[in-house]
Amino acid sequence: MKKRIILMFILAMTIGNSVFAQDWLKDFSKAKELAKTENKSIVLVFQGSDWCAPCIKLDRSIWSSEEFKTYSKEHFLMVQADFPRKKQNALPKEQADANAKLAEAYNKNGVFPLVVVFDKNGKLLGETSYKKITPKEYISLLESFTL
Repeated sequence: MKKRIILMFILAMTIGNSVFAQDWLKDFSKAKELAKTENKSIVLVFQGSDWCAPCIKLDRSIWSSEEFKTYSKEHFLMVQADFPRKKQNALPKEQADANAKLAEAYNKNGVFPLVVVFDKNGKLLGETSYKKITPKEYISLLESFTL
């Protein structure tokens, strides 16, 4: 009985986190098309979702915050380039290949997490990483690249 309760708690937490998580695009080309039509900046995030501690902290403290999600819906197109290591989290080959090509172009040093900001035309504006700051401060940081 105790194991069942623990299992149900873990399942509820997993479902809860996925319901409230950031809306991510996976296709950078599609994001570039949408950025022009929606007049939004692109935020490309290189992460290791199942092994990179700063990536997980960034997700929990910034990307999953209501403040950031609300703001980003109006101002950013969020693109995720994930590089999981655990077999059970493996991406489909097509997505893994697409992420590798993005890394070749924008993350040659293999920094994780790496947050790259582009304007609506796909011009690179700036880069950052995990910072122990509030969602509001992180929004200001990302917006500073667009000025």
